[in-house]
Amino acid sequence: MTTTSSLPLAPRAFNHIGLTVPDIDRAIDWYGKVLGFHLIFRRTLEYKAEVPEVREIFGPRFGRAYQAHVVAANGVGLELFQFLDPEVEMPDDNFRYWQGGVFHLCVTDPDLEGLAARVVAHGGKQRTKVWQFLPNRPYQLVYCEDPFGNIIEGFSHHYTETFSNMPGWHPVIEEKHA
Repeated sequence: MTTTSSLPLAPRAFNHIGLTVPDIDRAIDWYGKVLGFHLIFRRTLEYKAEVPEVREIFGPRFGRAYQAHVVAANGVGLELFQFLDPEVEMPDDNFRYWQGGVFHLCVTDPDLEGLAARVVAHGGKQRTKVWQFLPNRPYQLVYCEDPFGNIIEGFSHHYTETFSNMPGWHPVIEEKHA
């Protein structure tokens, strides 16, 4: 008899990512104007005895936060948080790629020059020039930063199109470590 644990796992859909910002209304506006994300839900989260999951998720320091959900064209969400109690502490430089955890978000936009211009026009930064990063291929990328210090990469083409079946690339071979 075959069990589900012995069958290959089908890929799961990416649902959303949570992002802390110092001003939720400004972030909702920025992600809407710059990336076209649509607001689908906004509320104030507070610790209350009748909502024990809030305290379990955020721990004993948590008191109050604003929460909003914005959604991209492909249905993937960005869950925004502005913590009020305790207050948000944003580092001077969020680009800590050498530390564990998420260090950037990536969006697909065929007009990366236009994307970078919108980022800058709305208070963000363009961190790199637009690069064609694979020889003899049309794929481009750019690194930018939102006004809150979060890193946003722009890709000119869909992720799967960019990285699968590349000429000269070899299929992934899983290495077994002893």
